[in-house]
Amino acid sequence: MVDLRRVVEEVAAGSGAKPQAVLDELSHEIARLNQENAALRQRVQLLTQRLFGRRSEKGVAVIEQGVLPFEPAAAGPVQPATTDESPQDATVEGVPPRRRHPGRRPLPAELPRERIEVVPPASALHCTTCATVKVRIGADTTEELDYVPASFVIREYVRPKYACARCQQGVVQAALPARPIEKGRPGPGLLAHVVTAKYADHMPLYRQEQIFARHGVQVTRRTLAEWNGAVADLLEPIVRAMHRAQVCPSPWIQCDDTTLDVQDPTRTPEIRTGHLWVYRGERGEVVYDFTWLRNRDGTGRMLANYRGYLQVDAAPAYDDVFAQAPAIIEVGCWAHARRYFKEAMPTAAVPCAQVLALIGQLYGLERAARDRQLDAPARQRLRQTQARPLLAQLHTYLQAQQAATLPKSPLAAALGYALRNWVALTRYIEDGRLKIDNNGAEQALRPIVSLVSLCSTFSSTWNSESPIITRISTRTALARAAA
Repeated sequence: MVDLRRVVEEVAAGSGAKPQAVLDELSHEIARLNQENAALRQRVQLLTQRLFGRRSEKGVAVIEQGVLPFEPAAAGPVQPATTDESPQDATVEGVPPRRRHPGRRPLPAELPRERIEVVPPASALHCTTCATVKVRIGADTTEELDYVPASFVIREYVRPKYACARCQQGVVQAALPARPIEKGRPGPGLLAHVVTAKYADHMPLYRQEQIFARHGVQVTRRTLAEWNGAVADLLEPIVRAMHRAQVCPSPWIQCDDTTLDVQDPTRTPEIRTGHLWVYRGERGEVVYDFTWLRNRDGTGRMLANYRGYLQVDAAPAYDDVFAQAPAIIEVGCWAHARRYFKEAMPTAAVPCAQVLALIGQLYGLERAARDRQLDAPARQRLRQTQARPLLAQLHTYLQAQQAATLPKSPLAAALGYALRNWVALTRYIEDGRLKIDNNGAEQALRPIVSLVSLCSTFSSTWNSESPIITRISTRTALARAAA
């Protein structure tokens, strides 16, 4: 074992410095290295958790009773936290009771039915005892669900020409009916099928090209991509109307974005990263927008002249929006704050569990309000009387933990996010119409994320105008992108 004091004395003798000064310098360096080592270990644990750990955000880690500084030991188990937008799934500790199988679900009555009677052979319709012809006394019906493959049909528009038989003048001919793509071959049903298969059923265009080829119809992927762009152009007025008449008049809007890899043949490299934004209104209306950069240009354009609450995840892209538009009031997202503590759980179990338990109680109040079907004023009163004290306790605990946490640890990042955005996070208690989190916008982006996981890139002939995506009655996301 190395004698540290002897080493310090030799170093001090060689440099002319005092031994105590050298010892203090080495101690300071050792403390710095230990702190850096601890931060790196926490980062490795966080990455390991993200790769191999449980990703569900439901529930709170089990902690011992009495671990919360503001809860008595007999408080009982903490109720799992749920999102404000999704229905609560009932969970029971232990093995659930065995339930009787409800049986087969009845087939839809509105489906067309084909009746097939299977009768015995003629020789079996005579009684073997007295040779009398047997009569029908009943029947058993067995239902079978079958599938008739989709088929193409060619619709011919024949427009006869008429002219005067005597002078051959005044030729008349009926005009063609309105068509989705002028001088194009696809009908409205085929276009609806292509975009629905791609954006609702996540069927890439190259697979649709192969399916069409099995039917004997040769349509290239490039043509299918152009059809998608044409449909987006047709739907753009609807998107603008939805944004103007449904989303913007909402007292609050939820906003979120996700990255999108886009194949642009006009650039090198061809793959560019864009951003898809979602704007969700009070009644669930959803409008999508696309921008190349994650800055205020897109949100500033979509939220021009808007007055009300905007619920976001505190990304820097929204800072200029709130700074330049005082009429837009920021509302935070507790799901994002909770996610930070979930990720820091492997590195700081006890403080994270304490914070998550209290956040779970906030979500429990929202669940109780939803189960009781409280209106906005009653929900606001519930939040003011019960959620406000919980938030005050949580704020005090977060400040105490921040003073004793390593600055570069995952827990420090979680504490910093919550405390920096505390005003926005607590704003939901001011108005009963507001949501506790931004999960509604995240869920509206989930179909796009699922589509990206199946189609690594979007390819398109991009124009200078922003591609617009909307969800209409079929809930089909349509974009000026195709792959």
